[in-house]
Amino acid sequence: MKVRVSAKTYDELLRKLSELNEDVTEVYVSLRPTKEVVVKILENAPNVKRISCPPSLYPKVSKRVIYALSQLGIELVPENRPRGRPRKYDEKTVKLVRELARKGVPMREISERLGIPLRTVYYMVNELRA
Repeated sequence: MKVRVSAKTYDELLRKLSELNEDVTEVYVSLRPTKEVVVKILENAPNVKRISCPPSLYPKVSKRVIYALSQLGIELVPENRPRGRPRKYDEKTVKLVRELARKGVPMREISERLGIPLRTVYYMVNELRA
């Protein structure tokens, strides 16, 4: 079972890590995994095989912590999560809009047919030309 533990302070993180149990095999922590954090994880979830953290914090993790975890057979990895706002229209829709525009279908008709705002249709088509 994978668990995400997010906190703003280390005290809050340690308090939340106390609630882990033996069913947990993967833990994501939102703060840099210090030795105190790792010890708390291992005390409460002895079956953990993977600990992950944000990619921006991974280079700041102590090499000793990484080495000690590797000796225990636990991997510490940066977790890449998608950043930014998710796209509202998938690539298939964008291709369809561009294809219709290339065939000469008026922008207003594309907008009405697909239920996409007119300004967005113009954006999708002009993005191709840029």
